[in-house]
Amino acid sequence: MFLPIKDYNPTKSVAYVTILLIVINIFVFFYQGVISEKKLPFFINHYSLVPYEVTHFSNVKILIGKDSWGFPIYENRKTTPLITILFSIFMHGSFMHLFGNMLFLWIFGNNIEDYLGKFLFLSFYLMSGFAAAFTHILFNISSMIPVIGASGAVSGIMGAYLILFPKAKVKTLVLIIIFITFFDIPAWIFLVIWFVFQFFYMGSGNIAWLAHVGGFIFGAAFIKIYMMKRPHPGIVSERDFFEEEN
Repeated sequence: MFLPIKDYNPTKSVAYVTILLIVINIFVFFYQGVISEKKLPFFINHYSLVPYEVTHFSNVKILIGKDSWGFPIYENRKTTPLITILFSIFMHGSFMHLFGNMLFLWIFGNNIEDYLGKFLFLSFYLMSGFAAAFTHILFNISSMIPVIGASGAVSGIMGAYLILFPKAKVKTLVLIIIFITFFDIPAWIFLVIWFVFQFFYMGSGNIAWLAHVGGFIFGAAFIKIYMMKRPHPGIVSERDFFEEEN
């Protein structure tokens, strides 16, 4: 197992949007699991992404309980299918699920926000989440299994980081059986290893691995296209080089 602890990549401004996203995710988690009377299962059943709903443009029925005779009682989910994609991006199934996503968001998100600016970064985060969701849906057209989590959106940020800051050092915790150590490794090595591992783990556990892949590819592609309009600071474009020489 390897886990990022921090990166050595300073920002020029405070990452207010990244902080806000983390606060919102934490609040939603505690609301759906602690504060609300309707607890986590209710929110997963009513507001999670169900691929079948998106591809068939209709809500599915969910089990809400049993009658006095012991027969199951069903009702149609009422949330518009496409809206459930947005809701699902801010929901998590466990504390460790939340912690992992927020850790990655903080380490890699602040620098992307610094580059894109506040509003575009927020838009990019949401677009990455939608791209990840549609990737999962594409390969699970008729799935009735609920999907939640910010992993796809965070994966988009990681893909962007790979393109923008491949040489930035990432302090990484490495756990091998019972041995724990720390390494400072280039971001591109960490991120490429993480990306490849998504394919190794595919099919294991109740995790939408392809959503991670889709979000990551979208994030990398988006930044590559955006850099044509606005080169990354420190990267000299051919046009700049020509002007300097003349």
